[in-house]
Amino acid sequence: MSNNKRRRKKKKGTAAVVAALLAVLCAVLCIAVFLMYQWEKENERPEEKQEEIKPEEQEEEKTEPQEEVLTEEEKLQNRINEIISGMTLEEKAAQLFMITPEALTGMDPVTAAGETTRKALEEYPVGGIIYFRKNLVNPEQVRTMTANIQTYAMERTGLPLLLSVDEEGGSVTRFGNNPGFDFDASADMKAIGESGDPQQAYELGERLGSFLYDLGINMDNAPDADVLSNPQNTVVRDRSFGSDCEVVSEMALAELRGLESQGVIGMLKHFSGHGATAGDTHEGYAYTDASLEEMMANELVPFADGIEAGVDVIMVGHISCPKVTGDDLPASLSEKMTTQILRQEMGYDGFLITDAMNMGAVSENYSSSEAAVAAIRAGIDMILMPQDFQQAYEGILNAVESGELTEERIDESLRRITALKLKISGESVN
Repeated sequence: MSNNKRRRKKKKGTAAVVAALLAVLCAVLCIAVFLMYQWEKENERPEEKQEEIKPEEQEEEKTEPQEEVLTEEEKLQNRINEIISGMTLEEKAAQLFMITPEALTGMDPVTAAGETTRKALEEYPVGGIIYFRKNLVNPEQVRTMTANIQTYAMERTGLPLLLSVDEEGGSVTRFGNNPGFDFDASADMKAIGESGDPQQAYELGERLGSFLYDLGINMDNAPDADVLSNPQNTVVRDRSFGSDCEVVSEMALAELRGLESQGVIGMLKHFSGHGATAGDTHEGYAYTDASLEEMMANELVPFADGIEAGVDVIMVGHISCPKVTGDDLPASLSEKMTTQILRQEMGYDGFLITDAMNMGAVSENYSSSEAAVAAIRAGIDMILMPQDFQQAYEGILNAVESGELTEERIDESLRRITALKLKISGESVN
């Protein structure tokens, strides 16, 4: 074989090897590219899945429940609970009392509210103050006194005081015939009742309320809702609208609306009805021998109508009802009369205040401590004028410490007291 042929044959062999190698290389590259593509796809899947989940997560976020919208009543109750939870037991106990400025300060008479009053309120932040004729000199003096004491109360508790007087007009008045005031307190309740015109009663309440509000007094212990069912009664004879329970109810509620139209809180008094008694609770024991059925059909009608009308305050008197309770306990100290009948049977969940606790029906038979504890246990919210405020106040604290009263029971009354004060200050939904 010639050299040329051998060279051509060798070149063909070399070319075949190179071609084979190129084919193998191409195959390897293809495989590598394919593997890289698969690897990239595998690594992209979590991201794709994550991207697919994001819209679902966003949708879940959109469907999360919205913040609960509270009603005005719920907001008010939250506000009340917030105030009460910030009080000490001592502050709570003090709020249960309405006392005279003399009982608060130890001074007599009190005609101003200055540093002594401020310090006394700091120690005993009572719920209310009741004024009498000796505290009331002239309009400017009263305005300054009430404004100052309200400032001290707001600084101490953040709540206004209930500032009260007994201003029924007619025979029970603190401003009528007071030389420092040009105020006509004349009113004939019997004549108003006999007129059958509730507008006259409304105008009386309107006149009283306008006068009191101008002086900074936000509560009036009126009207008298007693039905004069006992002709021998001398306690409310000149204060009652009459012996017809329906007339008394209509007139008392009209007067109450008149008071409230001027920004003054009134109250129906004296549960369970002083018009049926012969005795005088100012002097000592007084009772009615009526049964509950008889009382529901007569003496209790104005109170039942008041409850239906949404009355803010009822004053509980010291009348004993032995045929109802089986004992001689005054209504103000009787759980049967106050909680079982007035609250549960008659459906009243409002503010209850006692008649003055220094009256003979209470003070001659109970210590101030015993009476205060019994009243709260019975269902009362505020204690008016205990014979000895210090003893009554300590009695409440000791009763909680011993377990005779619970702090939860105190809080129950504090809720009603605070609700009324927020209404006066404009924070209530009502």
